[in-house]
Formats: sequence, structure tokens, C-alpha cells
Amino acid sequence: MRVVSVVGARPQFVKLAPVAHAMAVAGVEHVIIHTGQHYDPMLSDVFFTDLGIPAPDVHLGVGSGGHGAQTGAMLAALDEALPPLSADWVLVYGDTNSTLAAALAAVKLHIPVAHLEAGLRSFNRAMPEEINRVLTDHAADLLLTPTAVGAEHLAAEGLASSTVVVGDVMTDVLLQVRDRVSGSPSPVMEELSLAEGSYSLATIHRAENTDDAERLEAVLDSLARVDHPVVILAHPRLVAKCAEHGLALESRGSLLIHPPLAYPDLIASALHARGVITDSGGLQKEAFLLRVPCTTVRLRPSGWRRWSWGGTGWSSPGRRWWRRPRGHGRPSPGRPTPTPTATVTPPSASSRSLPPTCPADGRGRRRKAGTLPKRTGAERPGLSFCAS
Repeated sequence: MRVVSVVGARPQFVKLAPVAHAMAVAGVEHVIIHTGQHYDPMLSDVFFTDLGIPAPDVHLGVGSGGHGAQTGAMLAALDEALPPLSADWVLVYGDTNSTLAAALAAVKLHIPVAHLEAGLRSFNRAMPEEINRVLTDHAADLLLTPTAVGAEHLAAEGLASSTVVVGDVMTDVLLQVRDRVSGSPSPVMEELSLAEGSYSLATIHRAENTDDAERLEAVLDSLARVDHPVVILAHPRLVAKCAEHGLALESRGSLLIHPPLAYPDLIASALHARGVITDSGGLQKEAFLLRVPCTTVRLRPSGWRRWSWGGTGWSSPGRRWWRRPRGHGRPSPGRPTPTPTATVTPPSASSRSLPPTCPADGRGRRRKAGTLPKRTGAERPGLSFCAS
């Protein structure tokens, strides 16, 4: 059997790693196509090296662009790349433009499609990722969902017969890397001479935060006003958009600029941080699993999962309110219960409790999904980070 995996973005490389290793062990012929959606070496090539993934067999080199242009370019390139491979299955990952383009290209060529991480829903069609998720799920022949909640979403859309709950491969990789780097120093701490737990690690790259000059400036200004160092890992999109809008990243209050990190270095730096500030769904999930407090910078939350541990908050610059997940204020062992205005110093990485192992499947236990909590009434101007 020949399986073709199509990937293009950082979270997909992480998910690809255990799949590629399992394919090799099972003796399945596995072909990897890289669309080039993420093209910076620190967001692409280094993941293949660090995670032991075979080099891509085909690289489309599509690069950046608007959603329509990028997806269309991938679709055209895959239309030529897939037929010579004679694939029995095309495996797509997550919810990026690479995911949708590969699913559409394969089904139009009558190649069966399997979607890993199917069934995730934000129920917000304004999000490009939501469109990609829904269309891919309805085009695919096999839906591999990480949770029972994902299976419920798919069943509600009439897709139960093609759904299988398989767990979250991204969690498997994260916990392996966490164990590998748990005794390692934080590269960010060493390079910038920062103390343990004294800084927040930030990433900003989504179109909703970078395409509009006024909003991007509000995000940067809010980060600059945080009362401790904020190390922002400068994604190529952020750098390009700042240049396009005439905005300076350097010399902004609390902001410290650092290039993107290799995956093990990212996890090590997060483990030693006081918190994470991000618009990345992948990093939000990783922070939760690492028990690192996280503030998500989005116009609306992604809604993939409603974390039940009180370690994530949602902030939108320019809005004078802040939502907290269900269970906020219920501390992990060793963590004091914060009040809305308290300054809380998170415990060291070594004292954070970690997710229990699920005896049924050996994976990190998934938190039960809940509903979006009601507004608490706590108001915070801009992006006021609270280590919750």
C-alpha cells in the first residue's frame, strides 16, 4: 500500500512525525509532499531534522499568499504531482490551506482521502481554518478524530460512518519532546540573560492580527505594556507585515525580538516561561499540556477545545474585557488561586502538574469539552497578561 502525506505548516510537521515512524515500522510505502506553505527553515526544515522525519519526496514550493491564491496554487501543483504517485490513500492533516488543497486535489482524482484531526469545530465560519476543517471533513473518506467530542461533531453532520477516534498524535510528540528537554536550559533564557519564570513567550502571525495595520499596532503596543519581558518569536509573516505597515518591532517597551525556535528549543523555552501569549492554536494546546499559563490573542477563541484547567485566557486588543475558560481559578497543585487583578508568579516548570495518562490508550487524557463561559465582568484594557 502506498500512502501520500501532504503537509505544509509547522503543526502538520509535528503530527507527521509519529505517522511517518509508524508507517516505516509497518512497512507501508510512505510518500511525503511538502506544499511550501511554511518556507522559513526554522518553521519547516528544522522540524524534519529534529523530529526524525524523512525529507519530503516532493516539494511544491508554493510559498505565501492570500488564501485563495495560495490554495489555488497548491491545488494546481497537486493536480500534477499526485497522479504519477499512484497513491492508495492521501493523508491530510489539520486545517490549513495545504489540508484543503490536498483533499480537493485527491477527491477530484478519485483517490481516497483520510483526514487526521477531523471533527474539530469553532462554529465560527469567519475563521479560514473552520472553512478548511468543514470542507475537508465532508470531502474525505476516512475521518480520524482525536476526541469523542470531535466524533460527536462529525455525527451531527452525518459523518459518523466514516469516523474513527484515534487520539491526538500531536500530544504524543509533545510529551516525548518534553521528557527529552525537561532537564535542559531555556535557549531564550540563556541568549537574552533572563531569569527562570521571568518572561512570557509570544508568537503572533495570524491574518486577523497582522493584515490590518491598526490592529497589529494595537497588538504590539499591548505586548509592549506587559509588566515583564515578552520574548516574541518573529514569524516571517509578522516581520513582513510590520515592514509593509511601517511598524517597528524593535525598541517597543517590554518586547524582546527573537527568531523562531526549533521545536525542542520552543518546548524548553515554554517550560521555563511564566506564560505564553499567542494566536497559534498549536502553541495554545502545547501550553495547556505543559501546564504553562496561556493568553490567546484572537478576535474570537478558536473553540477547538474548552480547556477545563484554568490555565488559558482570551484577550483581544482594543476590547475592554477578557474571557476565561470554565474552571478558571481552580489551581493546579502548588499554584495559588489568582484574583482578577492579582499579580501571580507561576511555579517553576518542574513543579507544574502534568496531564495524567489514560490507561485505555496510553495517551495524555483529553479534557472534557464545555461550553463557552459567560462574561465574567473582569475588564482589562488592551492585552493585560495575567498568569492564571
